[in-house]
Amino acid sequence: MPPASSHKKKKASASSRPGKTVRGGKSPRQEHSPRRGKPSMPQGERQDIQVLSAPQLLPSPALVTTPQLVTSPGPSTPPEILAPAGDMPSALAAFAAGADAVFLGLKLFSARMLAENFSSSDVSRLVHLAQKENRKVYVAMNTFMKPGELAKALRLIRRLVLEIQPHALIVQDPGFFPLAREAGFTGELHLSTLANVTHQKGLLAAQAAGAARVILPRELSLAEVAQMHEACPPGLSLELFVHGALCYCVSGRCWWSSYMGGKSGLRGRCVQPCRRVYTQKGKEGRFFSCLDLSLDSMVRGLLPLTNVRSWKIEGRRKGPHYVYHVVKAYQLLRDAGGEVEARKEAEELLRFALGRPGTRALFSIPAEGAGKGALREASPLAVLQGKRMQTSSGLLCGQMDQNAENQWAFRPKFALHVGDYLRVGYEDEPWHTMVSMKKAAPAGTPHVVRFERGRFPKPGTPVFLLDRKEPALMTALKTWQTKLEASKMNAPAGDEINNLYPPVFASKGKPAGGKTHIMLRSSLPQGKEGKAFLRPGAMQGLWITPRAVEQVSRTLFDRISWWLPPVIWPDEEAAMVRLLHDAQRKGARSFVCNAPWQAGFFGEPGPRFPRLTAGPFCNITNAAAVHTLAGMGFADVIISPELGREDALSLPGQSPLPLGIVLDGFWPMGISRHAPMPLDEREGFQSPKRESFWMRKYGQNTWIYPAWPLDLSPHAAALTRAGYSTFVSMQEHPPKAVGEVERTSPFNWELDVL
Repeated sequence: MPPASSHKKKKASASSRPGKTVRGGKSPRQEHSPRRGKPSMPQGERQDIQVLSAPQLLPSPALVTTPQLVTSPGPSTPPEILAPAGDMPSALAAFAAGADAVFLGLKLFSARMLAENFSSSDVSRLVHLAQKENRKVYVAMNTFMKPGELAKALRLIRRLVLEIQPHALIVQDPGFFPLAREAGFTGELHLSTLANVTHQKGLLAAQAAGAARVILPRELSLAEVAQMHEACPPGLSLELFVHGALCYCVSGRCWWSSYMGGKSGLRGRCVQPCRRVYTQKGKEGRFFSCLDLSLDSMVRGLLPLTNVRSWKIEGRRKGPHYVYHVVKAYQLLRDAGGEVEARKEAEELLRFALGRPGTRALFSIPAEGAGKGALREASPLAVLQGKRMQTSSGLLCGQMDQNAENQWAFRPKFALHVGDYLRVGYEDEPWHTMVSMKKAAPAGTPHVVRFERGRFPKPGTPVFLLDRKEPALMTALKTWQTKLEASKMNAPAGDEINNLYPPVFASKGKPAGGKTHIMLRSSLPQGKEGKAFLRPGAMQGLWITPRAVEQVSRTLFDRISWWLPPVIWPDEEAAMVRLLHDAQRKGARSFVCNAPWQAGFFGEPGPRFPRLTAGPFCNITNAAAVHTLAGMGFADVIISPELGREDALSLPGQSPLPLGIVLDGFWPMGISRHAPMPLDEREGFQSPKRESFWMRKYGQNTWIYPAWPLDLSPHAAALTRAGYSTFVSMQEHPPKAVGEVERTSPFNWELDVL
């Protein structure tokens, strides 16, 4: 497979997807520096009005209640601190610490379905409290919708309109845009990081689709955030994660949990297989487990980026202690502009926030770009940062061992207090044990833990502090709980809401034309195989790379489906613009965009507008999303392969555009920008259940593949009868060491994806 790009100074990379793919082969292997300083801050905008005198159990400043003013964005308005709220105590802790806004999920359509989440009555009262305190509440509806869920989603949004009036909805599925309009929602629509808006031209496309804010990827460098800031059009704002858990894969580009059991991360059900132990030829480790993102040391570089209107903290599965400490730390850093004393105080707060060890990750990549070595040096993978770094949730506080009386005990690294909540072992170890401290344990003093029979730990098993309840924090929460109880709740919506139905999006009649089979490769094959795609009903698909555009004959350009990579980074955009221009100049007329926002590369639809297909990496799963894409200029859609049988077969009858589907081939479990682990790309690796996988580096990204490919070919006839007109085969060649394919997977065909 040809190289996606070469990393040379001052020369942009063309693509983050494929270079040459041959059995056992390996692919050979793009600026803006933010100004430093801090914006002026309106006098009197923030003041601490109450210092709680209850003693602190952690070495941190006194808890304070800090009201915030919600103002229109302007050059002197500092970015909001946006806090996670997995439950009501965490939301109240965020407000107590001074958060300007919280984001939360309901019982449906939340990408954190394992969090407690909120009922509509809870949110109604919280929004009323937020309005009185000049704060905001954003509701996350950031999963994809299945074909039969449009009515349910529409009714839920209408209930939000009538009962709650949140300030914004956070969405990843383009189908929420028409449903929100239909339901009469007048707040902002924020496009989740799961929607994968990763480059500058995507901002315009997202805004045209209806987004008022774009939440940026966590894999950018500070220089790339500055590029997105400079490209941000008027009327659109940006949001940036500054703290919290990091996934190994790019958000919206991970199917790992789904492929291995139907628990989709894009449905809020991820079981975090990237945190598990994997092996390769005698090596064992949590090779894909990342440290937590922590940009506390980079706030001076972020403050001048005034289009970044929101600093977001991840952690809807965290408790009030974590939320309070992290919010307070970033409020200090923002308001003090990163001054030395504030830095020290914030560092102490973050040290006891009970998260994983922190990393600046790829934000520390130099302005000249993600060239060779830069990605590895900035890696957030603990395995690359030292053998002793752990990535389990919680703060490491000791290790288990047996004392002279054969009792299991550990010596705390710091004092533990009554009510502290501990975990012995890692989350994925079935025998791990939760412990609530019944009495205090001084630092360094052995503390005995009693285990159930058959659940004894191994010597050296780590112990983690997960949560604690400082008296001062509990006092603050009681104060805010009183305020919450005094807040009114809007009257519930009437039964007429159940009579709402979404618009009919389906077009009249069947799509023109017959069935097309696309064989997706990285380069054109030679001989008879190369001529096969010239037959009626066959089409060659090529990943667009400089080598492919250079080597393919001009006479073939208009007969090829040119596929854009699933991720295009800001430092790759300029090269991609040139590459697409060259391809169209040579006759290319058909392009597959693998993020909806890549339509921004092609301008406004017109007489010379190429045929655009929304590719399978767009994660399209319902007719409302197809409707949005039709309005963006797409002619047809290849749906997400995550859907099960019933959903997949029902969708063509609802769709306003012709549909296609990935029929067979190697579908990746995930795509990551983080540098490859200390694993050999020429070898496979295995999971704890002995499942085999392999990986390959394409441009700046690493693709993780299962050793068992996707295969829906036995269902081709049923798919054709249902109305699918395009079928895609994805050709990849595993390393020789992986061996021959022994089985295939129907993905979620036989499952009802959760």
